[in-house]
Amino acid sequence: MKVDWLVIRSSAVSLRIDRRVPPMLLCLTVIIVLVMVINLGRGEYPIAPLDIIKTVLGVNTGNPDHAFVIHNLRLPRTLVAFMVGVAFAISGTIFQGLTRNPLADPGIIGINAGASLAAVTVIVLFPSAPIYALPLSAFAGALVMAALIYSLAWNQGSSPILLILMGVGLSAIASAFTSLLITFGEIYSVSDALVWLAGSVYGRTWEQVFSFLPWLIIFVPIALTQARHLNALNLGDDIARGLGSRVERQRALLVLVGVALAGAGVATAGMIGFVGLIAPHLGRQLVGTNHQGLIPTSALLGGVIVVAADLLGRTLFAPIEIPCGVVTAAIGAPYFLYLLIRNRKK
Repeated sequence: MKVDWLVIRSSAVSLRIDRRVPPMLLCLTVIIVLVMVINLGRGEYPIAPLDIIKTVLGVNTGNPDHAFVIHNLRLPRTLVAFMVGVAFAISGTIFQGLTRNPLADPGIIGINAGASLAAVTVIVLFPSAPIYALPLSAFAGALVMAALIYSLAWNQGSSPILLILMGVGLSAIASAFTSLLITFGEIYSVSDALVWLAGSVYGRTWEQVFSFLPWLIIFVPIALTQARHLNALNLGDDIARGLGSRVERQRALLVLVGVALAGAGVATAGMIGFVGLIAPHLGRQLVGTNHQGLIPTSALLGGVIVVAADLLGRTLFAPIEIPCGVVTAAIGAPYFLYLLIRNRKK
């Protein structure tokens, strides 16, 4: 197929980073700090923002309870919420770019369902498994699901439309097996699995922070370095080949990165849905479609969304806590319907 060189030239120009990106990243960083400080201060034991900053920086506030509440209870929970949001947002950005579909999301196309099935299997059948077994099992489940989707959608090349359709079908199968495990599992293990499936960062400790951190350290830089290839793939396979990309190789690497981040996020905080759908859309409205700026912007937006959802879940009906996955679903489901209605003619 002949590729229009004018299109290729315009595509190459689109690889430049928009001048809006650095100010926007700085603004989002300030917003994240503010939301995290508010989240650390709210609760049954309120703490003033200045005391929070002093405690985090190691300055003595004269109240030993501040250090215990922040360092042992609230700070690891807030950091986990932020990191999970970053992981889901980057994963959603990658899958939307690969499938060239603004409605793609690791939860919608089946990746999260595969991770959930593997994680619930460990929780229900192996309740005494060590903490690091959960992220590994979720990653393995997400990877197996992605491999199945990729292989079933293969038809002399990978089709973005078939990737979505196969993902929806396999997601339904994985969800059915997850329900089967919950139905026949022991009551205590099933209770843990149900709380985890709701999507919550309740009770998360530094152990979860440090077990999740290596996944971000490894795969977030890979996602950033592959952003220009994602730009090319988002324009279509023919144009991507014209720009010099190895289409299937780059697509497989990006799928691996998206699967790893989604699987680790699901293993750490459960099924927090729609973050990977909302954050990329908001990012495109702020900095455009160039993934070199969109990926970091979406990552910060995802972190803000999950931390804010955790804050709302803790404060709206206090002392009752609503899982942050329920809050994101309450916001994300109507937003998803809005996107469906807006794009139905396309």
